Amino acid sequence: MLDDNSFFEFEIKEKSEEDRKEEVRRAKLRALHLLTAMDRTEANLREKLQASYCEEAVEAAIEYVKSYGYLDDERFVKVYIESKSRTKSRKQIEQELIFKKGVSKEAVARGFEMAETADIQEVIWKYMQKKKIDPRNCDYEQKQKFFAYMIRKGFQIDDLKSVFDLT
Repeated sequence: MLDDNSFFEFEIKEKSEEDRKEEVRRAKLRALHLLTAMDRTEANLREKLQASYCEEAVEAAIEYVKSYGYLDDERFVKVYIESKSRTKSRKQIEQELIFKKGVSKEAVARGFEMAETADIQEVIWKYMQKKKIDPRNCDYEQKQKFFAYMIRKGFQIDDLKSVFDLT
């Protein structure tokens, strides 16, 4: 039976040099494995590796995959923007990249400069078809509802007005 004092005492062992090298090697292999499944951001990969490895091993693994070009936040941002711009607003994509994916605002701005995005009016038209909104035959209430929905999605009011004015 353990008494109260011995219950909270833990023996901290120093890792040998061989153990550290082995942990770094395993972290590198894990990083490569994670990147073969899907492209990731540096923040996402760091989070995954920190769950299992020490900080030294995580840093070594990230530097290793970066040196081979397997981990590149700017490439990730560009591809993400190009794939999501067909269905989401610029604002929504920015928010996801910054807050969910852990990418810097500067990298997101550069990504939007480099990426080929879909025409915003086409995206709005797709949402109109999905919601069965005909701009020529909708009443004021339907229009207001649709505008509110799209603004919550991050679309600009000027873009919405321009689509409704084209008809």
